[in-house]
Formats: sequence, structure tokens, C-alpha cells
Amino acid sequence: MGTSPLVTGGFWRQAAERAAKTFAQALGAAWLASGDVLDLVGIDWAGSLGVAGAAALLSVVTSVASSPVGPSGSPSLVEVDPVRPRGLG
Repeated sequence: MGTSPLVTGGFWRQAAERAAKTFAQALGAAWLASGDVLDLVGIDWAGSLGVAGAAALLSVVTSVASSPVGPSGSPSLVEVDPVRPRGLG
């Protein structure tokens, strides 16, 4: 029986990257939804940060829930193809 992906550093690094991206996207969406994107003082920062934090937490929960389904050691549901450089064959 193999090691659970939940105890590997690689899994948590990937999950943390996904959560950080989700946090930034949700915070950006809240900022844009505030109306005046030039008025940084008028933004409800507590509410926006709360929504972004909740989105990041849900991203981590999704990664953990995906671990037994997707590729081994990955928080993803799909296998990622390696990127091939263009013009080399």
C-alpha cells in the first residue's frame, strides 16, 4: 500500500498554489465588483478578504477531495500533459 498523497510536500505545494491563485482571483473580483476601481479606500476590505479567504479554503477542500480521484500525488482531477517546446520537432 502506497503513501497517501496528503502527506507529501508536492501535493501541499500544488494545493497552496491553487489556493493562492483562487484567493487573488476572488479578491480581484470583489475589487472590480465594488464599482469604482480607482477608489481603494471605499472598498469593503474586511468583506472582500473574507470572501477571498473562504474561496481559498474551498480550493484546499476541493484539492483534498480530488486526491483519491486524480493522478497520484496531485490535487488535480486531470492528468497534465508535459509541455513540449515549439519548433523542436
